[in-house]
Amino acid sequence: MIIVLKPGISKRSETAVLQEIRKLGYRPHVMRGVARTVIGAIGDELANANLNVLSAQFPEAVESVMPIQKRYKLVSREAHPGAFTIRVRDQLIGGGKFQVMAGPCSVENESQLLQTAQAVKAAGATILRGGAFKPRTSPYEFQGLGEKGLKLLAKARKETGLPIITELLSENHADLVAEYADILQIGARNAQNFQLLIAAARTGKPVLLKRGLSMKIEEWLLAGEYVLANENPNLMFCERGIRTFETYTRNTLDLAAVPIVKHESHCPVVVDPSQGAGRADLVAALCKGAVAMGADALLIEVHPNPAEAWSDSAQQLTLEGFAKLMRELQPFITAAGRE
Repeated sequence: MIIVLKPGISKRSETAVLQEIRKLGYRPHVMRGVARTVIGAIGDELANANLNVLSAQFPEAVESVMPIQKRYKLVSREAHPGAFTIRVRDQLIGGGKFQVMAGPCSVENESQLLQTAQAVKAAGATILRGGAFKPRTSPYEFQGLGEKGLKLLAKARKETGLPIITELLSENHADLVAEYADILQIGARNAQNFQLLIAAARTGKPVLLKRGLSMKIEEWLLAGEYVLANENPNLMFCERGIRTFETYTRNTLDLAAVPIVKHESHCPVVVDPSQGAGRADLVAALCKGAVAMGADALLIEVHPNPAEAWSDSAQQLTLEGFAKLMRELQPFITAAGRE
């Protein structure tokens, strides 16, 4: 059930409503919007009392009580009709400003990372991406620098001021990665690793959830529900391509997922065109399409010398290529009503 509170009520009234929800056998989940505070009441509606009594019990505080029809209750727009924004240091994701997250697929060394970080910031990127722990199909491929890579990312943040997004692979590393990162990325291979999602949520850091390789949109939204159900409202969905019968590209980037997820959920939507195509020559076109489809941010792989990259060399842009892309994107961002 969803309980919508009246604007301007006292903290005391809100606390009284929350206490009554718990007394009736439900777990309240508070979502504060610009104009309204909404409470998602999680529990078995068949076994517990009907929450409609709240309207009569607290007429000065409760505006309405509504059932949620979706299986994904907290990520749905029924729970939070307006778009949600996530603050990452001095950046807002999901608001009027379009965000670009850029950096190398893998952190390789200090020189490579700092050169990339400074270049993407100069070109207009607002968040630095980089993999310290890498999930690889083969156990013999580069697996990332681990904590050393996290420390290099922290140094790059100190020098450039760019917030950091990096991937979390293991529950055992959740506190370690959260110590260094500003956003925790859950990759496609772990999109339904529910214990990992819970561990990421409990760090309190914003979570970017990539779509699984063969994941239906409902399954993706339900995976995101694990983050919000564990008291972390700061969730982003990231479309990064799905596996189809097509072999021309590494994956098939499903740009239709952007307006679908934005219709179904209040959470910001990010697009990763690098993983989506697996080809650097297609990244620019896919970025423009993502902006036009209403994405809130892009996640782009950039490397000083892609031919020498330790992972995914074919899909990473050069520093010059990224700067050119950022110039070309500006008219699309303006046309989409962003800045």
